[in-house]
Amino acid sequence: MNLVNNSSPINIGIFSPSSPASVSAFTRFQRAKAFLEQRNINIIDGSLTSQSDFYRSGTPKERAAEFNELLRNPDVHIIMSTIGGTNSNSMLPYIDYEAFKSNSKIVVGYSDVTAILLALYAKTGITTYYGPALVPSFGEFEPLVNDTYQFFENYFLKPQVLPYEIMMPSYWSDEPINWLEKTVEKKLYQNKWLTVQEGVAEGRLIGGNLNAMYGFIGTSYFPKIDDGDILLIEDSSKNIAIVEKNFAMLKLHGVFEKISGIILGKHECYEDLGSMRKPYEVLLEQLDGMNIPILAEVDICHTHPIHPIAIGKKVRLDANAQKIYCIEKW
Repeated sequence: MNLVNNSSPINIGIFSPSSPASVSAFTRFQRAKAFLEQRNINIIDGSLTSQSDFYRSGTPKERAAEFNELLRNPDVHIIMSTIGGTNSNSMLPYIDYEAFKSNSKIVVGYSDVTAILLALYAKTGITTYYGPALVPSFGEFEPLVNDTYQFFENYFLKPQVLPYEIMMPSYWSDEPINWLEKTVEKKLYQNKWLTVQEGVAEGRLIGGNLNAMYGFIGTSYFPKIDDGDILLIEDSSKNIAIVEKNFAMLKLHGVFEKISGIILGKHECYEDLGSMRKPYEVLLEQLDGMNIPILAEVDICHTHPIHPIAIGKKVRLDANAQKIYCIEKW
């Protein structure tokens, strides 16, 4: 879904599916809203904006009601999560999937929002988008926020020309500073994607945050993995033991037996527990000799900047050339 032909200002409705970031990170929340509003984007607050129930924004039914209200609002063009958290999966039984079918719109977010993105797709077949969230992505400081916005604008607000290349930013960071107020310049790293296994594959993109998948895989809210799918997986602030557990979960569910390629995002603030092993090495162990293209350290993940991508649409993964292309209109 592309909004390039929309002559009116873009309206983004925001919802809080788990953590109450509009309260707990109020300064960053305000900065993110101001950043987008300066670019002629209107922010429509969800009903739980500025609400907090300790670790969450509300009960599962309250959070689903906030989301459903935005689904039914004809003035909302894009629905974006404020942030992720831990328990978006508890909303899934209460989402109005029929409202999404009858009035589909762009739904975008990342991390724990994976549960909602994949459930919407599983129940309706309508594309959702793994990409920026309001508070962490657009509340970031320059220069990183500028690249995230440019990717967002190119993907959603400009004409689609296929194949569309998912661009690698020139630099990135996962340094956990400057969350509320800028104190020092963040350390920026020269970017480099990593060919783990060579090859080229085309297929439907499925995936998101691996730890979030753990909370609903095997249920009716998780899409059926088809032969030839391209799997996107990424995670944040996990140690190697949890990474192995989560990769093994995919293996035990038979996911690796069907997919034709893997896009592995950068792991924000990864802890190897002294093993000196990277997430892709843990993945290779679980694949146990399976020869499929794998491109790692991709910037569709928790690190900054982040590039959006459509769940349920075909992509071409060229691990040899370290390129990812969207080859189907979204």
